[in-house]
Amino acid sequence: MTERRPVADPEGTTVLSIDRLDVIAPGAFAAAVAPLFEGARLFLGRLAMARPFGSVEALFAGAREIAHAMPLAEQIELIDAHPRLGAPPASVSALSFVEQGYERTPVTPAAELERLNTAYEARFGFRDCVCVAGRERGELLPGMTAALEADRDAEIARALDAVIDIARARYATLTTAPAEEPA
Repeated sequence: MTERRPVADPEGTTVLSIDRLDVIAPGAFAAAVAPLFEGARLFLGRLAMARPFGSVEALFAGAREIAHAMPLAEQIELIDAHPRLGAPPASVSALSFVEQGYERTPVTPAAELERLNTAYEARFGFRDCVCVAGRERGELLPGMTAALEADRDAEIARALDAVIDIARARYATLTTAPAEEPA
């Protein structure tokens, strides 16, 4: 059986194992995992009702399945719960702040990010969501440019997968559980 490790909120005040996540009240579950999914309310409600998961792997496999099966409006809510790439540091969650590298204060191609974000949102109707994983924002520009040529349905699917990959990486960061390669 897979080892079950605890998850802590960003402030480190709450520690929950997958065993506990499987049995606590739905609202408590949603609050506990909200930092992993940027608080996407409708998705968190669906995820809470899909328990028990029994393992961390099953939690994230279930999350991916739920994300792809939700109605379009709820999928967009889940994607748009994540901040824009290069968003002002004060407007992002503590986890996004670290993931987007604000503590490193790199030279940021802010104007190009803004242009690409605006073009992407105009074309697709939702934010570009990418698992940054500590990469410099400038490294994201070629992928953002290429995404503008993609099909909308393919971009929704890619963004939903990115949301789950981000959540899995966050879980690993908060628990020291290894982040497995995305499915």
